Amino acid sequence: MIRIDTHNHVIPETIIQAMREQPELYRTQIEGQRGSYKFVRGKTRFDLIPEFYDAEAKLESMDRKGIDIAYISPGPQTFFYGLGPDHALKTARLVNDGVANMTGVRPDRLRGMATLPMQHPDAAITELERVVREYGFKAVEMGTAIGEEELAESRFRPVLRRLQELKVVVFAHPNTQGSTGRLDCYYLGNLIGNPLDTTIMVGKLMFSGALDELRDLRMLLAHGGGFLPYQIGRFQHGHAVRPDTSAVTKSKPLDMFRNFYFDALTHDPRATRHLLEMVGSGRVVLGTDSPFDMGEERPVEHLDAVPDLTAKEREDVSHRTAARLFGESS
Repeated sequence: MIRIDTHNHVIPETIIQAMREQPELYRTQIEGQRGSYKFVRGKTRFDLIPEFYDAEAKLESMDRKGIDIAYISPGPQTFFYGLGPDHALKTARLVNDGVANMTGVRPDRLRGMATLPMQHPDAAITELERVVREYGFKAVEMGTAIGEEELAESRFRPVLRRLQELKVVVFAHPNTQGSTGRLDCYYLGNLIGNPLDTTIMVGKLMFSGALDELRDLRMLLAHGGGFLPYQIGRFQHGHAVRPDTSAVTKSKPLDMFRNFYFDALTHDPRATRHLLEMVGSGRVVLGTDSPFDMGEERPVEHLDAVPDLTAKEREDVSHRTAARLFGESS
C-alpha cells in the first residue's frame, strides 16, 4: 500500500548558508559544519541533522518509516515573518529554491511545499505564482498566525483567494505564538501552544466570516487539528447562544470544521479514532512531523493501532485522501 506523508519538514541548505552569512538579519546562529550543524535562536537550540537538508538522508528516513511519498515543507523556523519586503521576498525564494533542489533529487518520491512572505501580501502572491509556474508546487505552508497578526485579518484575504483560485493547498502550521508566559516551561509552548495556535486560527477564520469567502480553499491542519476535534461542539454551542459569535457569519462551526483536512499526528491511536469519527477518513492524512522530536517515528504502526480501523479508512489515510487533496494519481 502506498503511504503519503503530508507533514514532513526541511530546512534547506540555501537558507542554512544565508543564516550563517547574515546571523543578525535572521537572528539565528548556525554553528558547526555540514553534517554537524546546530541551530541556535534565543532559547531554541537543536541539531540540524542531515535529514533537514540532504535529500538522500530524507529518503532513508522515509524508507525506515514506511513512507513512499513525502510532501516536504519548510520548518517554521524559516517563516521569517518579521522581515521587510525586500528581504522577505528574497528569503522566501531562497527557501523555496532549496526545497525544489531537494525534490529534484527524487521527484517520484519528494514533493515540495513553499513558504510565502505573508507579512507582505503582494510579495506573497508574487512568490506563490512563481513556485506554481516554475516548480509546479501544489501546496504552501504558512503559520497559523503571521507574526502577531491573525490569518483571518482582511489584508491576508487576497493571498488566500489567490491560493483558492490556483487550487493550491494551504498547510497551516503553528509558529510558536503561544510559547511565552505560562507556557514558557516544560516544553508547553509546543505541547500546548502549538495545538492552541491552530485552534485559535480556525476559530477566528470561522467566526470572522473569512471562510464564507473562501468556501473552496483547501486547508490542511497540523497535529490532528489541535484541540478542535475535541472542542468543536463548544464552538457550535457558542455560535447558537452568543450574539458575538454569530454576528458576522451564519455558517455553523461544525459544518465549516468538516471542510478542513487533518493530519493523523495525534500521538494516540484512540485520538485518531475520535478524529476519524468526527470528520471521516476522506479528510484525514498521514503526517510524521519528521525530523523534529515531536514527530511520529512509526506512522504505519500508529495507524494500524487505531481501534476498529476499516480497510477503507486505512487506505484513505495512507494515500487516497492525500492523493485527492494534492491531485496525485491513486
